Amino acid sequence: MKKIISKRLKSNLLPLIVWVFSLFTFHCSLFTVSIAASSVEEDIARIQKAYENIKDIRGSFIQKSHIKDLKRIDTYKGQFFIKRPMKMRWEYKGEVAQEVLINSDEIIIYQKKERQAFRGKFGRNTYGRAPIALLSGFGRIQEEFFVSGKNGSLLLKPKTSMGGILSIEIEPSEGEFPIGSFTVNDSYSNRIEITLKDVKINTGLEDGLFEPSLPKGVTIYEPNLRD
Repeated sequence: MKKIISKRLKSNLLPLIVWVFSLFTFHCSLFTVSIAASSVEEDIARIQKAYENIKDIRGSFIQKSHIKDLKRIDTYKGQFFIKRPMKMRWEYKGEVAQEVLINSDEIIIYQKKERQAFRGKFGRNTYGRAPIALLSGFGRIQEEFFVSGKNGSLLLKPKTSMGGILSIEIEPSEGEFPIGSFTVNDSYSNRIEITLKDVKINTGLEDGLFEPSLPKGVTIYEPNLRD
């Protein structure tokens, strides 16, 4: 008789145990989501707060371009200089040495080895060709992007078209400059990873640094650089 009662008690308690466990799991999930949302908001606030006080940025970078169609990864290194709001210069070192200059709405790409330069208009649709230029605008994250969390990073999706860019993943930094690296994913399934090193802010960059000074004999082309 006792065995029968014991079995009935276990049978009646089982649904209650399952319900309590489900309720506990649900609350744990809500707690985890709440922490993740809080972390995302904190990261956004920290980045945008830092950008409020940034006049210029300089540092070095490592760029890894994953080209799907060619099934290869190209690695570049160099230095970058930014004077907000829209003056930028990137110096790529090595065999593919080139300089990229952006001054307001103009972009110049100077390829040293080929002794040629390309000049055109710069705008939202050109970011796909010069993704590191995104660094100048991360102070307006919530205006420009839909933002969510992804494995401790920020996942940004453009609210309006941005030169074939589908999403950007930002890895926050604990240093003075709040961004350690970012990855750009485009509509062709290519991926560009940019890691920032030795970043310094507000060092007083001169305007002349962003003016083109092309050597004599350089051929200048003016194609439509927009995507």
